[in-house]
Amino acid sequence: MERNRELLEGLWPTEGQLALSAEEEHEARTEDYVLEMPQSGERIVGRDTMRAMQQEYPNPPSIQILRITGAGDHFVVLGRSDYGGDIYYVANVVEFRDGRIARETRIYGSPFEPPAWRAKYA
Repeated sequence: MERNRELLEGLWPTEGQLALSAEEEHEARTEDYVLEMPQSGERIVGRDTMRAMQQEYPNPPSIQILRITGAGDHFVVLGRSDYGGDIYYVANVVEFRDGRIARETRIYGSPFEPPAWRAKYA
């Protein structure tokens, strides 16, 4: 199961760009792979569909991985994505099956200023 963590850690080099091509990522996913993005309501089904979407993606963000936590077949990847100056934080729930990524749920949030009343707690 350590291979699952290694696969996730190997996806992003320190420069923030994906280390694998869309084709290499395709091989890391199950045939029936599912990606869900609740904010937009998108549900991408099948690794072939995901590869096609990636190949057509006009301007992929740079990604800074902040933390990977989990074990076995279940992980959460916390990151910061920069879409040309538009910053989003992402929590990506990743589920493996037989050593391949079977499902991802990506939840995005924009940074915001905390309310003044909470400053004494932070």
